[in-house]
Amino acid sequence: MKQILLVLLALGVLSGCSSWVYKYDIVQGNYLNQRDVDKLRVNMTKEQVEYVLGNPVVSNAFRDDDWHYVYTRRVGKTDELLRKEIVVHFQNDIVSDISGDFDRPEHFDTPLDAE
Repeated sequence: MKQILLVLLALGVLSGCSSWVYKYDIVQGNYLNQRDVDKLRVNMTKEQVEYVLGNPVVSNAFRDDDWHYVYTRRVGKTDELLRKEIVVHFQNDIVSDISGDFDRPEHFDTPLDAE
């Protein structure tokens, strides 16, 4: 009987130490910042967008007109979730628009060849 009580007491004490356990951040997707998005311009080709932003996280095999770039980060200790997304819209394999959580680049409406 004493052994069972001792084991239960030890488990109770050890469960109180769970806050000492290190929880690491979980990162998924394409890390992008505003500086990367600022390089996007209207009339860019898909190859140029892939060079600037990398491969999209989500693509549709049947309709390849929208490329989704999603970045998520779950902070270990607080379980806080950070999520950023940008969608690049294509028309005839040329960038026509962008949408998402980032600011629209100042020079987005100026094609690269117009400079």
